[in-house]
Amino acid sequence: MKKTVVLGASDNPMRYAYKAVHRLQQHGHEVVPVGIKNAEVGGKKIITDKTEPIEDVDTVTLYVGPRNQPVWYDYILNLKPKRIIFNPGTENPELEQMAQEADIETLHHCTLVMLASSSY
Repeated sequence: MKKTVVLGASDNPMRYAYKAVHRLQQHGHEVVPVGIKNAEVGGKKIITDKTEPIEDVDTVTLYVGPRNQPVWYDYILNLKPKRIIFNPGTENPELEQMAQEADIETLHHCTLVMLASSSY
């Protein structure tokens, strides 16, 4: 299955990032929640340290708006994911160009819809 970093992870059940963590787990994917809040989601501690290495990342799925993404650029690119999913509201041409220059696939899609339609 695809190791997925959920960037913008939240312990708030009303947030899409929370729902994504749980749905990814239900579909058998290894999930690494990353964010700014010291909390847990899906039985996992949210990683807040941008220096903590994460190996073999297949996908980064974004739940951080474009104006808050610049502080994450180096972190995301250094993970060397195969793809980045720009969920609705996270679209960012600057990050998308940086990713494409690093040979990282970019998708404008919704992780939850992709899981529901078996296209993840």
